[in-house]
Amino acid sequence: MNNTITFRKMTIEDLDDVIEVEVNSFATPWSREAFYNELTKNQFAHYLVAEVDDKVVGYCGVWIIVDEAHITNIALLPDYRGLKLGEALMGRIVEIAREVGAIRITLEVRVSNERAQNLYRKFGFEEGALRKQYYTDNMEDALVMWVNL
Repeated sequence: MNNTITFRKMTIEDLDDVIEVEVNSFATPWSREAFYNELTKNQFAHYLVAEVDDKVVGYCGVWIIVDEAHITNIALLPDYRGLKLGEALMGRIVEIAREVGAIRITLEVRVSNERAQNLYRKFGFEEGALRKQYYTDNMEDALVMWVNL
């Protein structure tokens, strides 16, 4: 890929593009209002967007509370998957968590989503627990993964 790739803090002006990524990525996408509230009301939230040639193609969010970080979501438009952008985006979020003082990061991932689990393992995440019937669209279990920074 010879395109210009940038990562930056998500803004309210990005919400239309973020919703496009969201609906193309998840069976139960977050609403525009949910993202708006994350950006304007959640003091613990940090969100980044990934841009390719000035087009938002993905995003990642994390809540950082005291010394613990929780990745809320990470997603890319389908045409931009498999290009290492998710890995780069995840790396940036981990850097932010460290800079703000987090000593561990957690997340939930569908037990069927081996691709995402493999990405997280690249950052040292390990399986911690199972949340039964966590996903409301199909009652799939979530695997809780953790990494100490």
